[in-house]
Amino acid sequence: MSMSFQTIELTSQDGITRLALNRPDVVNALNRTMRAEIVSAMMNLPQGTRCVVLTGNGRGFCSGQDLTDATAGFNVEEILREEYEPMLAAIADAPVPVIAAVNGIAAGAGANLALAADVVIAAESAGFVQAFSRIGLIPDAGGTYIVPRSVGVPRAMGMMLFADRIPAAKAAEWGLIWEAVSDAEFDSVIAARAKSLAEGPTAAFLAIRQALRASSGNNMASQLKLEAKLQGEMARTADFAEGVTAFLEKRAPRFRGR
Repeated sequence: MSMSFQTIELTSQDGITRLALNRPDVVNALNRTMRAEIVSAMMNLPQGTRCVVLTGNGRGFCSGQDLTDATAGFNVEEILREEYEPMLAAIADAPVPVIAAVNGIAAGAGANLALAADVVIAAESAGFVQAFSRIGLIPDAGGTYIVPRSVGVPRAMGMMLFADRIPAAKAAEWGLIWEAVSDAEFDSVIAARAKSLAEGPTAAFLAIRQALRASSGNNMASQLKLEAKLQGEMARTADFAEGVTAFLEKRAPRFRGR
C-alpha cells in the first residue's frame, strides 16, 4: 500500500514500511512540511508494520535544514522545540524497530536524524557531517547527545569543531553506525536486514532498546532490576512461547506478537 505526501514517500509491503525523504533536488533538505510529514507518517504507520526503513530518494540521505525555507522564520529555538523534537521522538520512540538506510550524504540535522534510528546502515559512498560550525552554529537535533555516546567525546569534538565528512566505513569503525556496505550490495543488505526485523520478536526488540537506553544512567544493581522486569514481561509473550517451541521442534520461529 502507499500514502500520499508532499515531501516524503511512504510505502508498505510484507510488514516493512519504507519512509523515503523525497526532495531529491535539494538532497532532501528538511523544511517545515517535511518535518510535519515525518511525524504524521511515524504516528500513523500502516497496519501490520513491523519494521520501518528510513531513507532518502536521489543521491543523498539528507543535507540537513533547508536554509532557504521561507516558512521557517527566525526563531531557531522555537523551531527546534516545536518541530525537530517531535520529529526525532517519532523516530527514536517508534513502536517498531527503525533502520536508517543512509544512501548518500547525511549532513547536519540530516546526520542526526539518521542517528536517531535504532540501527544505521550506510552505503560505502555515504558520509556523515556535523556541518553546523560551518555556519556558526552548534550541532542540534540530538547530535550533542547521540554522537559522544557512540564515539566518545574526543572524536565527537573533532567531528563538530572541524565539520569534516566522516566516510561510512570510518563511521562504522568508530561505532557511530552499525555497518557500511558496498553500494552494489546496499539495497539487498537493507532488504535482508529489514526482513529479519520484520519477522522477529518485535516486543523483545523494543525491550532491548529500552534496556540499552537506560543502561548509561543506571548502576549495575538498577540495571539488573530493569533486566529482570523486562525479561519477566518478555517471558509472558506469545513470541517467547513460539521461540521455545520452534527451538525444541528444530524449525524457524514464526513470530507474530508485538
